[in-house]
Amino acid sequence: MFNDRSSPLALLQTRRSGKPRDLIAPGPDEAQLRQILEVALRTPDHGKLAPWRFVIVRQDQRSGLADLLEAAYRAEKPDAGRLEIDAMHQFAHQAPTLVVALSAPVAGSKIPVWEQELSAGAAIMNLLHATHALGFAGGWLTGWPSFNGEVRDAFGGPGEKIAGFVFIGTPGKPQEERPRPDYDTIVSTWDR
Repeated sequence: MFNDRSSPLALLQTRRSGKPRDLIAPGPDEAQLRQILEVALRTPDHGKLAPWRFVIVRQDQRSGLADLLEAAYRAEKPDAGRLEIDAMHQFAHQAPTLVVALSAPVAGSKIPVWEQELSAGAAIMNLLHATHALGFAGGWLTGWPSFNGEVRDAFGGPGEKIAGFVFIGTPGKPQEERPRPDYDTIVSTWDR
């Protein structure tokens, strides 16, 4: 069983992202989404900088997002084929809820940018944990839209980066386990 909510530890041990293309309604309502994002704000943050931001893209804005992705993609790849353009539209319309997460490092801080970027990733993970704790599923995607400057400019400013698109909804298909790293390959004991 994935995302077992019987205890906090059970949830963490069985956490499984949802594939955004398979997430259907219902998604969180406004109060639940606020609760999810408030959990994300409780992320470790050396220096209390809040080096991350979240932008909610409502359902009625998805066509505008699709148009933005298509225009940016065509500007970068003028010979793009129909399937590539369709993929941009499909990306924009996945799942009932979409939150764009931005890494927004505070320039000139004594806290290294790398540490601030790690905090942004942790904020997204907290967002996903809260999503699953409320009985929904979330999927964190990057891909081409995260690295395009025109798309970034639609959500953030100079020095910011799109850390990911977080899609939230209800699994429309049974979830399947994915390969996980082998414990003994990843974990060791320092021997010096």
